[in-house]
Amino acid sequence: MSRTMNKALSLGLTIVLGSSLAGCSLLPKEEEALKPPLIKPAQENYSTVNVEKGSIVKAISGSGTFESLATDISQFTGGGGRIDKILVKAGDVVKKGDVLVELILDGLDIQLKEQQLALEKAKQGFRLARSGGDENTLNIAQLQLELEQLKYDRLAKQFESKRLLAGMDGQVVFAETLDEGDFVEAYQTLVIVADPSKLRVAIRVDNANDIREVEVGVEAKITLKKEEVIGKVVQTPSSSPETLNKDLAEKYAKTLYIEVPKLPKEAKIGSMPDVKIVTQQRDNVIKIPRSGLRSYLGRNFVRVLEEGKRLREIDVEPGLTSSTEVEIIKGLTEGQVIVLQ
Repeated sequence: MSRTMNKALSLGLTIVLGSSLAGCSLLPKEEEALKPPLIKPAQENYSTVNVEKGSIVKAISGSGTFESLATDISQFTGGGGRIDKILVKAGDVVKKGDVLVELILDGLDIQLKEQQLALEKAKQGFRLARSGGDENTLNIAQLQLELEQLKYDRLAKQFESKRLLAGMDGQVVFAETLDEGDFVEAYQTLVIVADPSKLRVAIRVDNANDIREVEVGVEAKITLKKEEVIGKVVQTPSSSPETLNKDLAEKYAKTLYIEVPKLPKEAKIGSMPDVKIVTQQRDNVIKIPRSGLRSYLGRNFVRVLEEGKRLREIDVEPGLTSSTEVEIIKGLTEGQVIVLQ
């Protein structure tokens, strides 16, 4: 190969290599892959509370009702009949002897007036016979008078049996709603009159076990329209009188009666005060919220948060339990941090 050709080949190779190198320098550099972000482990948030010492109170709280200690129940005892009219309604004030209910008389009022006239005539005849008649005439006049008096007394009793009268001064707290001509049975309660000046508080519960711990003589706090007075429990289910009345027995089994020596100013029949009766109280005890106590298969325990991040379960012995708190007899000390459910 001639020298001239070698030179040409060398020059061509140099140009090709130069072009290749130049081409590589013009291509963009490949970007480095991004490192994955660091993921922090999720930190669980706990609802916690410090174990503390204090008083724990178990109490019965609810709404009571002011009711009268003295009531008069009006019923037809001799027999039923058809209603003529009920003359009172709930809330009315009545006096002893006022007519409350009347049955249809069926002319009995006219018969009574007629008999009253016959009685007066018999009285007049007796007076005349006594002033101037003979003994036989006087005896006849006396017998006539006695006969007319008997007739009058029977009619008057029958007439009175058609009306119900108030047996005491007071306020009507119940009056049956009936229309003219409606039939009523004997001993059906039609009107109840109560003395509004003699009141007590009754508090009734759905479950008799809720008031099982209350004893006669226990103090009760009565609050009506922000006025607070103190009463005393005078009847509990265990101290209630025996009765054959099924409805009354059921009522006694679920009701506490509270005597209130000094009534609130706004107290009246039907008023509904707030009632609080403390059944148990313990002071200077370890206590926690009820939501902090956990139970499983007979085991009672709490979860304690230590150093702000570590959980530990501790078995405990609960004591007195109120509506919001529970006493811990054994297992915890004041200041520990427990986790609520």
